[in-house]
Amino acid sequence: MTESGGISRIEAEAAALKAAADLYHAYLTGLILTLVTRRSADDAAEWVFRVFRHQHHEKFLSSFDKLGLKGLPDAVACAAYHYLSNSIGGVSVEFMRESDRKAWVNFVPPRWIYPGASICGVPSQVSRAFLRGWYAQNGASLGNPRLGFVCTAQTTDGQHGLSGYFLEHDRDLEPQERLQFRPGELPPPFDPAAAPRLPAADWPPERLAKAARNYAMDYIRSGLPRLVEIFGPAEASHLGRVTGRLIGAQLYRQTAAQLGAAAGGAEAFGTYMMRLAAGEGDRAQTARQGDAVLVRRESWRLMQGLEPLSPAVFEAWGGLLEGALAVHDRFCVLEVLSRRDWGDDAFVWRIRPRAGQSA
Repeated sequence: MTESGGISRIEAEAAALKAAADLYHAYLTGLILTLVTRRSADDAAEWVFRVFRHQHHEKFLSSFDKLGLKGLPDAVACAAYHYLSNSIGGVSVEFMRESDRKAWVNFVPPRWIYPGASICGVPSQVSRAFLRGWYAQNGASLGNPRLGFVCTAQTTDGQHGLSGYFLEHDRDLEPQERLQFRPGELPPPFDPAAAPRLPAADWPPERLAKAARNYAMDYIRSGLPRLVEIFGPAEASHLGRVTGRLIGAQLYRQTAAQLGAAAGGAEAFGTYMMRLAAGEGDRAQTARQGDAVLVRRESWRLMQGLEPLSPAVFEAWGGLLEGALAVHDRFCVLEVLSRRDWGDDAFVWRIRPRAGQSA
């Protein structure tokens, strides 16, 4: 069975997953850079810290069984966790086990979170913030007060990559000792054959594709509510929306090609929104309404289970669609008619020509 354009349904689903993953990946990077440039490096670092600490509490221990890490020494299990979980997301990372008490991870450029030239806009404290948010918390979450992380290099400091090791010390660590910096130590060589592997039977290609999509989306699931917590609804809506408009516009042509969406007009953009929703794990339908097109989306998997949410979260996220439409057809308007966070039973948008324009 083939979709329009001659590709199979499986190929179309895989392309939609990739489009969603790429869009949310860029949105994460964009939010970091927006905070650095429109607020401050310290504000960006605080947001990154809170996002990664939230992600840590939500995912770290719950993923041990899925990744087959039960029974490993704590330092080794932590390094294996970061190696496997980041590899699933498409991140280039290495794992080196020195002993039961010391194991390395090394994130090799190009860095997933800072693609291309964007890394030049990321201050050192932002990179340190996600280490504080997640890596420094591993020992506490495992109930091992001797376990900490030693960072030996940061890509954002012009070094060979983000590198360091989990180390089980001979004594309990104070909270401020759980993350230490010892620049200059080099990680041992990486041997792929000695690195942990996912249980192949439990991780077929279809599951890996969805996991890569989820990897990118989960940062936004955690990130937009944290934006509201730190800056308040009005500022969070502004920061998230302007970032969304920039990223939606920048990635429109790429994602439209991935989704097989035609250029121009309300109907084609309705198809874009419907297929993007499918890539995110939601169902959407389109219907004509005179010169306009309605898009109805009954769920929002990205934020499912987090209700009640500030309206600012939806307003920030909606910038992605606004930016995409600005490139798709600048003579069209996107209007929100109903929202689940308003108590409606679905999200409904209307795409219509601007006054004086025809569909």
